[in-house]
Amino acid sequence: MPLALLALAIGAFGIGTTEFVIMGLLPEVAGDFGVSIPTAGLLVTGYALGVVLGAPLMTVLGTKVSRKRMLMLLMGLFVLGNLLSAVAPSFSVMLIGRVVASLAHGAFFGIGSVVAADLVAPDKKAGAIAMMFTGLTVANVVGVPLGTFVGQAAGWRITFTIVAALGLIGLAGIAKLVPDLPKPQGVRLRHELAAFKNAQVLLAMAMTVLGFGGVFAAITYIAPMMTHVAGFADGSVTWLLVLFGLGMVGGNLIGGKYADRALMPMLYVSLGALAVVLAVFTVTAHNKVLAAISIALIGALGFATVPPLQKRVLDQAHGAPTLASAVNIGAFNLGNALSAWLGGIVIAAGFGYTSPNWVGAALAAAALLLAFLSAALERRGGTSTDNAVSGRPAPVEAEAVAHH
Repeated sequence: MPLALLALAIGAFGIGTTEFVIMGLLPEVAGDFGVSIPTAGLLVTGYALGVVLGAPLMTVLGTKVSRKRMLMLLMGLFVLGNLLSAVAPSFSVMLIGRVVASLAHGAFFGIGSVVAADLVAPDKKAGAIAMMFTGLTVANVVGVPLGTFVGQAAGWRITFTIVAALGLIGLAGIAKLVPDLPKPQGVRLRHELAAFKNAQVLLAMAMTVLGFGGVFAAITYIAPMMTHVAGFADGSVTWLLVLFGLGMVGGNLIGGKYADRALMPMLYVSLGALAVVLAVFTVTAHNKVLAAISIALIGALGFATVPPLQKRVLDQAHGAPTLASAVNIGAFNLGNALSAWLGGIVIAAGFGYTSPNWVGAALAAAALLLAFLSAALERRGGTSTDNAVSGRPAPVEAEAVAHH
């Protein structure tokens, strides 16, 4: 495998870390800026909305320049956003920094996956893409907990400064190691937009928003929930996030494996179980052992939905999957934004730090109902609900590229 993949993996590690690390540092950030926890939750919502807007916008703009140059520009944007967050004199400036950094997220994974595949022989493309996304996976197991630990011990500004430095390393690696690749052909936007006339594509994206939103409703407020309700020390949030990250990795692999065999049944099981675990988490959050188990299960069940949901969009948008894939990456983050906002509302309303779990359970249950509706409509149309495109277990964005 070429060294250029290492540069891409470092970039993916930095992006994955900055997206999730804020959830372990919400109390510290809220305290420094003198805002409430629900208000601090806007840092999650703002980042997620930036990904929603940035994924399709930057993907289309990326067709105007070479892929290497676009990757460098995206990493530069990522570094700028994180530096702005690190030195922010006010909460509003930090929120702007989060949005700036988020604009690079979706397009980096989409374009980076194409580049990774182009760097190797045809029979090694999947492995190259997987190697790049190792950075994202490792971020959730190592980067996020470590960033939380550093932020709690030395200050959250140090965490974002380190993440910006990681972005600079990734940028330098891309500049030195990634070869100049030809500029991609322009996107036929009218053809790509036609995919959104398909009701099944829209249903799949709605399932993405609601299903993954269920995860973030709980996890966004995991730090105050575990310290104020379960009775964990502040430092324990670090290893709780490790459990969540390990659950994510395992769930993603399982979801990819079984989605190839029976896509819709995999969605029924994962979404149904996720709704149950989130509802039960309102009770188990009061017990340290049960809370830790619940967090790992939420990570596993939430990410077990990722490969089948992404494949579902690609299957239904066959012939024009590029923009649909990018928009669905944004849909995951729209779910993040929606659930973080709703979770903040119920906390602010006085329902307590466990109340976002009920929001998450309701969102996951709604996604399950849409899955049943989608399958019923498809049966009425006389087509199979199983996946027509072969795939492999991989993170969301890898799935998006590996199938076209």
